[in-house]
Amino acid sequence: MRYSGVFACLSLVLSIAVTGCGTAPPLRRMAVEAASAPTVRIAPDGVTRTATLSVLTYNVEGLGWPARSGREQDLVRIGAHLAALRAAGKAPDVVLFQEVFSGAAKRAVLASGYPAIVPGPRRTTPHIRMFTDKLPHRAKLRKGEIGVRLTGSGLVIASRYLVLLTRSQAYGRRSCAGLDCLANKGVMLARIAVPGVPVPIDLYDTHMNSRRASHVAEARNLAAHARQVTEASAFIDASHDDRYPIVFGGDFNMRGSQDRWENFTRYQPMRLVHRACMEPGSDCKVHMSWDGDEPWVDTQDLQFFGNGERVTVRPVRVEALFDGGPNGPVLSDHDGFLVEYELTWRQASAPVARSPIENCQAICVSRKAFRHPD
Repeated sequence: MRYSGVFACLSLVLSIAVTGCGTAPPLRRMAVEAASAPTVRIAPDGVTRTATLSVLTYNVEGLGWPARSGREQDLVRIGAHLAALRAAGKAPDVVLFQEVFSGAAKRAVLASGYPAIVPGPRRTTPHIRMFTDKLPHRAKLRKGEIGVRLTGSGLVIASRYLVLLTRSQAYGRRSCAGLDCLANKGVMLARIAVPGVPVPIDLYDTHMNSRRASHVAEARNLAAHARQVTEASAFIDASHDDRYPIVFGGDFNMRGSQDRWENFTRYQPMRLVHRACMEPGSDCKVHMSWDGDEPWVDTQDLQFFGNGERVTVRPVRVEALFDGGPNGPVLSDHDGFLVEYELTWRQASAPVARSPIENCQAICVSRKAFRHPD
């Protein structure tokens, strides 16, 4: 949908203010459940242990009217489908959501039934102050560049495992372009404790500046995206503990843009799941359609990963969810991208320090994550 003129922009602003801010961000505190523990396999050497962690990244297209209309029923079905998968023991361990803006989208996330749900940057979350110079071309009021954020980031992480820590960072005021500036886009961390695994896992979620959907010149939205890549990298450097494995997923908005890819790889050293699964001898099972030599350029939805000091991680299976096939109907303008990772570590017979989940008697998540919602 295209908008022209100040009145159209004001209409959009009002609708986002109502649908985005009227419902509190989805949030749920979990109790530790023994039944949530994964299977830890012991290799014949008696020392090597492995477990799996499945991570879904899913943009639910949870925009309100007039940016989108008629979305409520599909969002209800998203929540119900994830809840059904959970009841059957087939749901992803973790879901990295994007575009959870509307009240219906937030209710859908809660309806999924995950015991731990934490939101990303809220409307008032402070911005990183890395860039102060202006972007190319002039800011345009009618394109949403009004200088204030009217809703949060739309980021949410849902987990079947205990969330030990959460952190959020909004992208800078001069690091957004076009209609994207109406949302407080950013990046978030949820550190989870997987029972049986000796160290936590750091999970990051983001939604970066769009291209054509931003409704501003390519040079402007490209520069905004480049700044967000730099800011996300700085946030990860500051918040990630190198002792722990890491997974970074989300809607990166790099489809079909070589310029965006080149800039991203300049600042981001983590391995791309698509590339790892295409390597000879990777033993990664691909249960989705990948075309061409570089299938990652055909999608916005990606995951990256990296090892910890003690626990290594590698993708062993990838598939699509909500793609119209056996794994669910199409309920958004994005398919879900599911990756199953294998976690591997060596555990000697000598006693080792207790795991974070054993040391945590209640909720270990940062109190900052549970401030009164905007």
